[in-house]
Amino acid sequence: MLEDLSQHVLDIAENSLNAGADRIEITILQDSRANRLVLEVADNGHGMDAETAVKVLDPFYTTRTTRRVGLGLPFLKQSAELCGGSLSLQSVPGKGTRLRADFALDCIDRPPLGNIPSTIVTLLAGAPGVRWIYRHVCDGRIFEFDSKEILEILGDSKLFQSAEVALWLRDYLRENIETAEKGH
Repeated sequence: MLEDLSQHVLDIAENSLNAGADRIEITILQDSRANRLVLEVADNGHGMDAETAVKVLDPFYTTRTTRRVGLGLPFLKQSAELCGGSLSLQSVPGKGTRLRADFALDCIDRPPLGNIPSTIVTLLAGAPGVRWIYRHVCDGRIFEFDSKEILEILGDSKLFQSAEVALWLRDYLRENIETAEKGH
């Protein structure tokens, strides 16, 4: 079982990469007044037909040949539902997929966010040619990261794989996410 939402982000993003996406948007929305936490991942991969979009939520369905089960999305769906939320999946063949998991923010059984900065850095290093957009919205305060902006500074996407850049990015993401969450 995936223990936190950052692990779900990694799993979903891997699915997006396997679907040929070269632009992946990840959004975390925390709204204290509405008591909601939303995780959304959208990509421009090859998308799925309606039948496949239903099947991917079945734990005994997978497109992988290395194992016979695909538990990531079913576990995320179960977690969301246990926390008074839901999981929705919209996909259009040739256009991409949007997944949204919604949780009660104060649910004791809600998975913690986990290490989102390290997850984003891992994704950048593993797929440096992909445009990664990460948004963290907390009670109206917004932090947005776009790998395109960093790439313009670095000049070479392979530099996302260097230890020095990875450490700087992790700290940059962590500090800005904390600022969005705390408001200072």
